[in-house]
Amino acid sequence: MNIVVLVKQVPDTWSERKLTDADHTLDRESADAVLDEINERAVEEALQLQEAHGGEVTVIAMGPDRATDAIRKALSMGADKAIHVSDEALHGSDVLATAKVLAKAIGTVENVDLVIAGNEATDGRAGAVPAILAELLGLPQVTQLRKVTVEGTTIKGERETDEGVAFLEASLPAVVSVTEKINEPRYPSFKGIMAAKKKPVSTITVADLGIDASEVGLSGAYTQVLEAAPKPPRSAGQRVEDSGDGGAKIAEFLVGQKLI
Repeated sequence: MNIVVLVKQVPDTWSERKLTDADHTLDRESADAVLDEINERAVEEALQLQEAHGGEVTVIAMGPDRATDAIRKALSMGADKAIHVSDEALHGSDVLATAKVLAKAIGTVENVDLVIAGNEATDGRAGAVPAILAELLGLPQVTQLRKVTVEGTTIKGERETDEGVAFLEASLPAVVSVTEKINEPRYPSFKGIMAAKKKPVSTITVADLGIDASEVGLSGAYTQVLEAAPKPPRSAGQRVEDSGDGGAKIAEFLVGQKLI
């Protein structure tokens, strides 16, 4: 199987995250950057399928120069090669432009059988790119999966919902997205880390993909953030002294908050 995995470098969730004053986009320089955890699980699933069925795993990332760190981690886990779409014109791209760029990048890989993505990134949390990507590529989508299996030319998956578990299947090639329940990603070994330094990483621009710069970035986005403000600090809670009427006081507080 020839598998493409979409990965993204995001601000560490333990770091302080904020928007820039200039254009209200995410300030990626102000926080530590890591490979998104859900993407580690996507890479792990691709590697497990490769171990079972053979083939090659290609990682594709869209982001600034520093995103190569996230790419190298995916390669150190065991992926074979990578494509890095890096272009200043991409700054501020919305999910539609992102999916369009990724679709073009996937088109540079020959004979793709499966595209694997995380269900949503921890920075934007849009959760829409896999579905849009499937539409652009003209491929079936099997999303939000907690389990993936491949049988011949059919991919099967389990999607957990509040109502139960849905069992889905589609013909390959296809696009799938996975949730945090899909697996536990492996830790890169020292051998894998060293080998990753020699694995091929192709860096391309939007022009290389035949996309005009006006179609991406802030200028090509369908939405625009006009104003942003930091979340106000949490106020001190209300303390209830129980002098035999503590229950009544709590109930009164909850009524005031319109919770009961």
